[in-house]
Amino acid sequence: MPAELDKFDRRILAIMQRDARRSAETIGADIGLSASAVQRRMARLREQGVIAAEVALIDPRAVDRRLTVITDLELERERPELLASLRQWITAEPAIQQAWYVAGEGDYVLVVSARDVDDYDALMQRLVTANTNVKRFRTRVALDTLKRGLAVPVDVVPA
Repeated sequence: MPAELDKFDRRILAIMQRDARRSAETIGADIGLSASAVQRRMARLREQGVIAAEVALIDPRAVDRRLTVITDLELERERPELLASLRQWITAEPAIQQAWYVAGEGDYVLVVSARDVDDYDALMQRLVTANTNVKRFRTRVALDTLKRGLAVPVDVVPA
């Protein structure tokens, strides 16, 4: 069940998705609440799980992760124990930034961060070795990043 969010909660969420380091004072000044009211709301939003995490976004090039690859996985069979094993493997692999179980062509879509093609190839060899029900994978290499993010659109009521 979705959390009950009023216009102030939604404004706080929109601001925090742009910059989670903003102080309660500056957020409050922008939306017309006191710093303590903003702090209480932020604490409630964290407690309710509306704010799931606050993380630092790192430029992949700064840590020698220049290659972004979108990979489609197709499975041989969808037996529950094999799916559970693959999901566990994907979840534990740090180079896999995002993963979706999808309908349509293929079964999973992965977004992978790699140093280079050899690094990506080694990852895929480990994946198919550890998960024998992977029938095939298709690779798309990102040539340029137009947009990267995980911000969820928050319908903000105008002031």
